[in-house]
Amino acid sequence: MVIKNDPTLMFTNAGMNQFKEYFLDHGIPKSTRVTDTQKCLRVSGKHNDLEEVGMDTYHHTMFEMLGNWSFGDYFKEEAIAWAWELLTKVFKIDKDILYVTIFEGDKKDGLSKDMESYNFWKKHISEDRILLGNKKDNFWEMGDQGPCGPCSEIHVDIRSVEEKAKVSGAALVNNDHPQVVEVWNLVFMQFNRKANGDLEKLPAQHVDTGMGFERLCMVLQGKQSNYDTDVFTPLLKEIELVTNHVYGKTEQTDIAMRVIADHVRAVAFAIADGQLPSNTGAGYVIRRILRRAIRYGFSFLDQNEPFIFKLIHTLSSQMKDAFPELGAQKNLVVNVIKEEEISFLRTLEQGLLLLESIIGNTKGKEVSGSKAFELYDTYGFPIDLTALILRERGYTLDEKKFDEELQKQKERSRAATKIDTGDWQVLIDDNEEEFIGYDSLSTKVKITKYRRVESKKDGEMFQLVFNLTPFYAESGGQVGDKGYLECPNGEITYIVDTKKENNLIIHNTKTLPLNINNKFTAIVDAKQRARTSSNHTATHLLHQGLRHVLGTHVEQKGSMVRSGYLRFDFSHFSRVTDEELIAVQDFVNARIREQIPLEERRNVPYTQAVEEGAIGLFGEKYGDTVRVIRFGESMELCGGTHVKNTGDIWHFIITSEGAVAAGVRRIEAITSDAAKDYFAEQAKAFQKVKAVLKNTKDPVKAIENLQEENGTLKKQVEQLLKDKASGLKNELKHQVKEVNGVNFLAVNVDLDAGAIKDVAFNLGNEIDNLFAVFGTDQGGKAILTCYINKELAKKKDLNAGTIVRELGKYIQGGGGGQPFFATAGGKNPAGIPVALEKVIDYIK
Repeated sequence: MVIKNDPTLMFTNAGMNQFKEYFLDHGIPKSTRVTDTQKCLRVSGKHNDLEEVGMDTYHHTMFEMLGNWSFGDYFKEEAIAWAWELLTKVFKIDKDILYVTIFEGDKKDGLSKDMESYNFWKKHISEDRILLGNKKDNFWEMGDQGPCGPCSEIHVDIRSVEEKAKVSGAALVNNDHPQVVEVWNLVFMQFNRKANGDLEKLPAQHVDTGMGFERLCMVLQGKQSNYDTDVFTPLLKEIELVTNHVYGKTEQTDIAMRVIADHVRAVAFAIADGQLPSNTGAGYVIRRILRRAIRYGFSFLDQNEPFIFKLIHTLSSQMKDAFPELGAQKNLVVNVIKEEEISFLRTLEQGLLLLESIIGNTKGKEVSGSKAFELYDTYGFPIDLTALILRERGYTLDEKKFDEELQKQKERSRAATKIDTGDWQVLIDDNEEEFIGYDSLSTKVKITKYRRVESKKDGEMFQLVFNLTPFYAESGGQVGDKGYLECPNGEITYIVDTKKENNLIIHNTKTLPLNINNKFTAIVDAKQRARTSSNHTATHLLHQGLRHVLGTHVEQKGSMVRSGYLRFDFSHFSRVTDEELIAVQDFVNARIREQIPLEERRNVPYTQAVEEGAIGLFGEKYGDTVRVIRFGESMELCGGTHVKNTGDIWHFIITSEGAVAAGVRRIEAITSDAAKDYFAEQAKAFQKVKAVLKNTKDPVKAIENLQEENGTLKKQVEQLLKDKASGLKNELKHQVKEVNGVNFLAVNVDLDAGAIKDVAFNLGNEIDNLFAVFGTDQGGKAILTCYINKELAKKKDLNAGTIVRELGKYIQGGGGGQPFFATAGGKNPAGIPVALEKVIDYIK
């Protein structure tokens, strides 16, 4: 479900994603006929079902797509006949509850009605059940460009006899009726959509069909909802048990339970597939799905503590036989989800306080859409929860302004990431691009195809494909190679990055060679490759070292290998101690000093490699044959580049260690030239320290003496401040005056926040019924502090938190706290005198 080497997608959102290279003619399939089941996730972009999930009974974020495929083999007649046979004869679905749709044609594209499909369907189903569908419903496209074609959908009507008698199912097809739903889509790929929008016929015709497993279960089990099938009922029963709510009682709780049952599957499968929640990219999508589930539990099922992680045992038990990764990664999934729940519940708590502040500063009963958007965008506080709380408190939300701010953000995001991609210009018809970069860093090449791309970030770029290449494409955590193309006349075209897309190795350049038909010399940047290879080999040794020092429970959970540094994520239950880090670092450097030669084997059967002890990496997908990399006792499946001998790494230094998620730690480290630079910088820094310390022979002792002296001076300063505060307290006692039975004080003082708090409480202990507000300017920042005697606060219905929040507008800030003590900060110290003048209004 998590896509590794396709920059156009974060997740598999349709069954055909893994076959794109065959439709684009970039690879040759093992078989021209395939059937499969594919995990899919639809939560963003063109295929976005997220907001429907839970609201209805047949949309899901994560679902299984059953498919059968023809790569230039059979076409419409066979696909239609076999689909009908499977549904009506094998699955024994009553043909009288089935409808089919065909493409009605489109004038703009110059396409006529799909009479072929119509005539083939007539052999199996009455003509009044063959319906016409428009381009939106019955013309399938991979994206703005690429293979596409008409499709024929099969819909099922599972309503009661009485309902069918009132309204024909034909009138409800493609009209979002929960019991008249599409169950299977037969896509006939006949065309290629070009960048200018034109259609051209594909050299071969393909079939791509997709049938929703969950919807099929609903039909075969005679249910009215996907959630009533045994795909979801075990989870719903567990949710009932954990939350103490019953499914089927109220619409609100039913929606919440459906959301949670759906979302926990999506999140668990994503984590088991290698994608941890994070703040960017695919990780952000997973975090967003999980937070939506937490929010529904919080708002409608009274869940103020983590609970979703408790559902993983049921999910794993239910599906681990079909999906072994759920069983293998169960502990990781549980820990990550629990930690995310704790974090987001903390965010909700913080957001509730901020929302309180927004409400408190709102004039009238309509809350600013801009403020609500800031709460949503900056703090991750769900807008639907904001709206719900406001309704309960008698407020409304300026939804129009919120939507405007949201739209602006989306447009900014789209503009920042938008890439205009031209059509491939084919120079040489060559479907096989051979990678020779393990053995050579330069070779003679021909450009087989190229295209122009443009983005806001990079401007105009060109993407080149060669007949063979020494350039390693970004994959498996390792960055792509850089280098250049050299023309016979000496002209240089720099390659700034190398990526992989749909099985093509794509070389990105700022310019296009003047004569693209020339034969070029492709040359990889040898220094960068050497540094990157050094870091990649070091990740293997680091993995081995961690398992040696911490235990064999350690598994790689992700990596990033660049020329300047390496990053390595691994499973471990606690912080790695300084002693353990030193032991791991020493272990790796010992392997470097041993100068262990590389043992590389290619095209080893996967099962054989694993039986021999080779370690596969988390989230990676392997084919029937693999490449095995061995350095002594370290043996892993790996497609990356490596040094010929561990001695080439020179030295290994761990620069940081920390948590990524629950049960997942991250180490960053450097090797090779970066390690040399590190030692040189450390030596320079040491010389500077010695110079500051007057070149003492014992700099450590000199620093310890400075620390001791600084500690003594600090204590003296603290005592002076206490004496100052004590003296000021005695002065302030004489400034307290009685107003309406309240001992009142509003004064500007020259103390820090901590000293003010001490003064306020000391005065409060000595003076009854005290109501005091202090202002201070701390380095250009205004601070207001309000103290109210607890009995006085109750008696007069005064609230220090509300008071400082309201006074905060004079200092261009805000704050809050408890009813008897609160503080506010702002950026306008000039407003302090005004604020202090206004204080007396609260007791007059």
